[in-house]
Amino acid sequence: MSVRFGKRSFTLLTAAALGALTIGTGAAQADTDDETKIMLKGSTTASYFWDDSSGRAGDTGLPASGKPMQKGLAASPSWPLMTEGYVVYNGKKAPFFVGDRGPGIPSNKGIMLDLDAKTFASLTGGTFNSRTLGVDGVGGQGHIKVEYVITKWGDGVGKKNHPVAFSTGSWSRIDRNPAEPPQILAEKKVEKKAEETSAPGSAGQPIAAPEPNVEGAGAAGALALVGGLAAMGGALVVGRERVNGPSRR
Repeated sequence: MSVRFGKRSFTLLTAAALGALTIGTGAAQADTDDETKIMLKGSTTASYFWDDSSGRAGDTGLPASGKPMQKGLAASPSWPLMTEGYVVYNGKKAPFFVGDRGPGIPSNKGIMLDLDAKTFASLTGGTFNSRTLGVDGVGGQGHIKVEYVITKWGDGVGKKNHPVAFSTGSWSRIDRNPAEPPQILAEKKVEKKAEETSAPGSAGQPIAAPEPNVEGAGAAGALALVGGLAAMGGALVVGRERVNGPSRR
C-alpha cells in the first residue's frame, strides 16, 4: 500500500468516526428533549360537561378562563387555568387545556377531571348531542378511567401536582412547590440509591470512575479520537519510510 493511499484511508476513517459521534450525540439529545416535556403523569376518573352559557342541561355559564366552550377545554378542581396536557383512554389520546373549574362535589369522590363532551364522545366512540349537551351511544356512561399527562403548567393560581378536591381550595392558591417532572425525579432516585449502596473506599467498595458526559464531552472525545488516529497514521507513515528506506539506497 502506498503512503498516499494510506493517508487517504486514514482521512476517510477519521471522517467516519466523527460522523458516528455526531449522530449518536444528536439521537441522545432528541430523546432527552422528549422526556423533559412531561411535567406530571397520573390517572383519575373523568366525567364530562358542556357549558356554553345557554342555560340548558345544567349549564352554569361560560368557562372560568373566559375562553369559549370548545373541544379540548377541560375543567380541573385544582390545576392552574391554561394548564396543558393530554389524556389516554383505551389507547386513544386526546389533548386538553384547563379552561374551567370542576367538577365540584364529585371531586370529593375521586373524579378529578371534567372533559368536554366532544372529547368524551371521541374517546368512548359516542356522539355529542348538541340539543341535550350530552353524549349518545355510550349506554349512559358518564365516567371513564383515564391516564393523564401534563406537558405545561398554567401561570396562575392552582396546584401544580396531582389533583385534589375542589373543596380544598387549592385552585385559589399559588403553588410554590410544584411537582418535579418524572424524568428528573427518576434520575434523583437512581442517584440516591447509588449513594446508599456504594460508598467509595468503604466496605471493600472500589472508587467508581465518573460516568462520561456524552453531550459535554462530545467535542473533546472527537478531538481525542482524531488525535489518536493521527498519531497512529503518523506512526504508520514513519514506519513505512523506515521499511522502504534501505531499498532506495
